[in-house]
Amino acid sequence: MSGRAVSLIEVWQDNKLVGGLYGIDLKDKKVFCGESMFSKVSNASKAAFITLVRELKTKEYKLIDCQMHTNHLVSLGAREISRDDFLKYIK
Repeated sequence: MSGRAVSLIEVWQDNKLVGGLYGIDLKDKKVFCGESMFSKVSNASKAAFITLVRELKTKEYKLIDCQMHTNHLVSLGAREISRDDFLKYIK
């Protein structure tokens, strides 16, 4: 399985980095595994996540692994799947 860590999305405001996310891009599987998000201003991480979703949709990705089930991610459309279903995506 090939993958690479990427600083995929950065959110800038007034020439200052205010949010973003990075993760492991399993391009051959069309799966992105998020590792970390951060936000220094309100909604910056949401903007980064929404940008990620839009970008990956254009590339026909099948899954974004958020790793944790949180209300924040649910508000952005995330849903929990079983381990067995997850393994089907990455095998």
